[in-house]
Amino acid sequence: MSKRGDNGGRPPSPAAGATPARHGADYGFDAPVVPAVLGAAGAALAVVGLVLLLRGPSPASSIGPLVAAVFFLLSAGVYVHTTRRGKFAVWEDLLREADLRGDEHLLDMGCGRGSVLIMAAKLLPAGHAVGLDLWRSVDQSGNSPAAALANAVTEGVRDRVELVTGDMRRMPFADHSFDVVVSSAAIHNIRPPSDRDDAIGEAVRVLRPGGRLIIADINATASYVRRLRELGMEDVRHRRLGWRFWYGGPWVAASAVTASEPDGQRTYGVN
Repeated sequence: MSKRGDNGGRPPSPAAGATPARHGADYGFDAPVVPAVLGAAGAALAVVGLVLLLRGPSPASSIGPLVAAVFFLLSAGVYVHTTRRGKFAVWEDLLREADLRGDEHLLDMGCGRGSVLIMAAKLLPAGHAVGLDLWRSVDQSGNSPAAALANAVTEGVRDRVELVTGDMRRMPFADHSFDVVVSSAAIHNIRPPSDRDDAIGEAVRVLRPGGRLIIADINATASYVRRLRELGMEDVRHRRLGWRFWYGGPWVAASAVTASEPDGQRTYGVN
């Protein structure tokens, strides 16, 4: 990443206390089938529990179904909070920690309807944000380029946002194209799991020297750390992101993986 002097054409930095997104747009639900199943299971168990409480052999027979109903309904509520509010708050923190100058070229791998892409674009008054996705509605409700562009218009950053249809394992970008690469709850969707290494390799390939990588994801983050270290990335870190990024509970908790591309030029083979 190029270094600039204080007055060498560098754009004003985004205000430290600025909120990167208004959340005025509609970003849908992540994996919408999951909260629907959790909520339906909770409601069904609640009905069973109430029937047993009122008509069962004893009130004690209702305890198991009612406890299970509370568990499933709470899990659904936590899931909905994460996908509608919690992940936004976490990503605001992650993007502020990145201390963007405001003129970066940024890539969002698996951008969906643009929640992180648009938050980042708001912090890039002289930069550009590119979103890559295959637009699968099973991964996010109503997922489409049209929905993402509509959100960019609503949030006032349409001029800074570009959308590309493509696979994270074979991205249509040249080596060293981006100053920053981000990804939110997307890489874990790749099948088979062994192909996730290809996506991590692609993230490293398109980073410029000195560039930064920020991933928030579930399940597979330890393998991302391993692969990044194998590829020679620097300052590779891994940390849990807390209850605001739980998809139902701590058993499906997101973690952040961050790393930096070394300053020296490297070449990459074809995947």
